[in-house]
Amino acid sequence: MKPPIRIGIIGMGGFAGSHHNAVAKLEERGHAKLLCTCDPRASAFTAEQQAWRFPARGVSVFHDYRPMLDACARDLDLLVIPTPIQLHAEMHAAATALGLPTYLEKPPTLDHAELERMIAADQRARKSSLVGFNFIIEKQRLALKERLLAGEFGPLTGTTLSALWARPASYFQRNDWAGRLLIDDRPVLDSCFGNAMAHFVHNLLFWAGETELYSWARLTAVRAELYRAHTIEGADTFFVEADTATSVNMRFALSHACAGPATHHETVICEKAAIHYAVGKHIEIRWRDGRVERSTPDAFDPLEENHLDYYRYLRGESARPSTTLADSRPFVALNDLAHISSGRILPIPPAFVTGQRDEKEQKDYLNVAGMNSAIENFLTQGSWPGAHGWGRERSEVTTLADLPRFEATVRAMAAR
Repeated sequence: MKPPIRIGIIGMGGFAGSHHNAVAKLEERGHAKLLCTCDPRASAFTAEQQAWRFPARGVSVFHDYRPMLDACARDLDLLVIPTPIQLHAEMHAAATALGLPTYLEKPPTLDHAELERMIAADQRARKSSLVGFNFIIEKQRLALKERLLAGEFGPLTGTTLSALWARPASYFQRNDWAGRLLIDDRPVLDSCFGNAMAHFVHNLLFWAGETELYSWARLTAVRAELYRAHTIEGADTFFVEADTATSVNMRFALSHACAGPATHHETVICEKAAIHYAVGKHIEIRWRDGRVERSTPDAFDPLEENHLDYYRYLRGESARPSTTLADSRPFVALNDLAHISSGRILPIPPAFVTGQRDEKEQKDYLNVAGMNSAIENFLTQGSWPGAHGWGRERSEVTTLADLPRFEATVRAMAAR
């Protein structure tokens, strides 16, 4: 049995709890050893600490990550950072200054300039950091990407993503950064695109990476329309179109302004076939000659599998993490350019928005009439909702050369 990877986790609340659960299970199997954790409200998690058996496991608990690193860094192989987006960069910098690689929850940041600083800081660590985009390492996804690169499906021409995840009003009140554009005058950009559905956007960029297995799309142009139905600072609905250096057209339609079960569908359009990939549900390949391949993805625990995959890299058993900070450039740039292109976040006209009470959950949702048809028309025909009832003029086509306008654009959005 190989020595367990020695881990510190920043935080106990929110998604940090999921990492604690995953590491506890992996520790039982001999893969990991949690040495330390911290939280400014550590005493509020007494029940969780008992459930995670901290005393029996010998876990040291601190109230701040800095004294934790001072005391424990020399004994750690890895620091997990599942904290609010706006804290990632400073915590990553503190870890890498001590040579520690990090498991950064997605997104690493949503500010392209800050990402470049993080990429530079990562050079100080003993190993490259991992960004936790969960689904890149799915076996079936990797196998299909290899078939794409081999040319089996013919040239890739387009990709689409439709994702509807209902979120109640309380979701945007869960913390002080939910749905925000700025915190302390720094970009946060919490949204369905930047946070909850970031995995799936990153997946589509992965499909369009043309150079090798672990490669992502090279963007040349982005156009977007951003909307909100909820009373928030940021956007809860995105319609985004992007072109790549290899002439692949990508379209994304994402929203939290909906009700009912969550849906998300990735489509990869090639000359000879179209691949329909629904994470955790089904994979279907429809060939132009009428053949159909259907399969079901293997059972897959994203957090456990991504931890294990990263441990293999840290031990020298694999060449690279599944997603590095540098690999995150297309995602962060796409998010930033979508905001620049839209220029403003337009309220969805009230005539389209209705409230919906879930009595079982005791939660209130908003539902936008015609959302499904708006998404279908956009993904299949390129028909934008702004020209069909949502009341906005054509947005701007942006390129990577427009990224310097990002901060000014976000500040102007927040001031409206």
